[in-house]
Parts: sequence; C-alpha cells; structure tokens
Amino acid sequence: MKIIHVFSAGAAFATALLIADVAMAEPVIAKLQAPVPGAAKPVAGGAVFECLGDVCAARAPSADTAGVRGCKDLARQVGAVASFGPASKPLAAEQLTSCNESARK
Repeated sequence: MKIIHVFSAGAAFATALLIADVAMAEPVIAKLQAPVPGAAKPVAGGAVFECLGDVCAARAPSADTAGVRGCKDLARQVGAVASFGPASKPLAAEQLTSCNESARK
C-alpha cells in the first residue's frame, strides 16, 4: 500500500512540473520589416499573435510556434520579419531567409 502512495505522489509531482513548464513557455516575438496597419491577431504555428506596429507577440506559444514553420505562417499573413523567436533562442539568419520566402508581398 505504501508503494502505491509513493508512486501516486511521484506521478502527481511529475504532472505538476509538466503543467508548470507549459504555463511558463517563453513568448515568441516577431519584429516585422514593415508595420502592420492597425492591430492584428493572426494565428501562426498554433498560437495567436497580437500585432501592433512592427511587433507581433505570441504569449502562449505551442511547440510549433517558435520554429521556421511558425515564422512562415506569420510572414504569409503580415509580411517579412527582421527577427523571430523567443529571446533565448531567436531564429538564425538562414532560417529568417527561409521564413521570408513565404512573406506576403
């Protein structure tokens, strides 16, 4: 019986850590090459971005948001980006080039 309680407590702790990790996902920020007119809320890479001027931010990104795919999704809707990604891991120059090939003209 004691083993079951220890296992249950361990499983609950692991679940709590997983939920905390998801809840604390770092925002994904895109600096656009040109401002968007007005405010926009495009969905890209599985997340809603809030765009104003030349900055878009996804406060609750999914696992796909911060990659090239998420960047391409956003660029198709709002235009070319100058930088993209969470502050701790922005896309590299060659990834931005690939992303901007999809940009709305």
